[in-house]
Amino acid sequence: MTDPTPARSAWHTFLEQQGSHLNADADAALPDNFVAPLTDLGLISLTGDDAASFLHNQITNDVEKLDLANARLAGYCTPKGRLLATFLMWKDAGQIVLQLPRALQPAIQKRLQMFVLRAKAKLADIGDQRVALGLAGNAAATALQQWFPQLPAQPYGKTDNEHGTLVRVADSRGAPRFQWITTEEQALAAWPVLTQTLTAADAQAWRLSDIYAGVPTITQPTQEQFVPQMINFELIGGVNFKKGCYPGQEIVARSQYLGKLKRRSVLALVAAAQVSAGAEVFSSEDPGQPCGMVVNAEPAGAGNSACLVEIKLAAAESGSIHLGSVDGPVLQLQTLPYELTDPQ
Repeated sequence: MTDPTPARSAWHTFLEQQGSHLNADADAALPDNFVAPLTDLGLISLTGDDAASFLHNQITNDVEKLDLANARLAGYCTPKGRLLATFLMWKDAGQIVLQLPRALQPAIQKRLQMFVLRAKAKLADIGDQRVALGLAGNAAATALQQWFPQLPAQPYGKTDNEHGTLVRVADSRGAPRFQWITTEEQALAAWPVLTQTLTAADAQAWRLSDIYAGVPTITQPTQEQFVPQMINFELIGGVNFKKGCYPGQEIVARSQYLGKLKRRSVLALVAAAQVSAGAEVFSSEDPGQPCGMVVNAEPAGAGNSACLVEIKLAAAESGSIHLGSVDGPVLQLQTLPYELTDPQ
């Protein structure tokens, strides 16, 4: 995923100087405990008296009941129920924050702005005002206590103090993960301390840990390809079926309540060093047409890539699945950290 060139800052200058020290070797295993600068992510701030109600009517999750102690996943759909973006969302004093890939942010922010109309809500890009660090592993939890003595106990718990915002996100490989959103000055001061006990990694390592956690991210190649259930989004808390309407809500609800879902996303390893989001996959049982699409993929060491792959469940249960064509490398299906359940 291409990261547009961000504005020059002391933080980016520092990271350039650190470049050779960041663990970015595609053939290296993902460290058990690491810290990574998440420079590929952007932030949209929503402020104003109507910010919560406006956003509540645009996305797949409840905004009006979001409190200061929790974060949530949410999606932004077309009227046809296809995802344009996935967010990590939280609220702090005076604003609601949406985190999404930096490459998508300008267009998504512009689209949201179109629907503000008379609502008292203002959208702003605050990505250059904050630094996001991703920290993974049990050692990361210990290291963070210097700044956050009380860590969030569960995934998507959140805490704020003078050092910034700390969100615990989905566990990966059985260990906790956190995002620390803070100032440039705080990040510059904390990095040397954190890297005494944590491996300095790059954003690719964080994206790989997301894949192992079964948490999908919509990127440019996969916009308008999936309804939320196709990427398991309701299983990980990204959809609230009791809230009011939003673009695509009827189609998302219909997909949920019409019975057994026929498409889901699975976790797979494949013997290919580079795999692109949006790549098609094929079943040996029906080689003439694709049976699914790669949602996210990152190098996973030893010439392999880890992927989240949206697929027809019938194809996943019979025959072999291949990347790119029926003659392509075989996907080795792995166990997700949550169960693929049908709607109740």
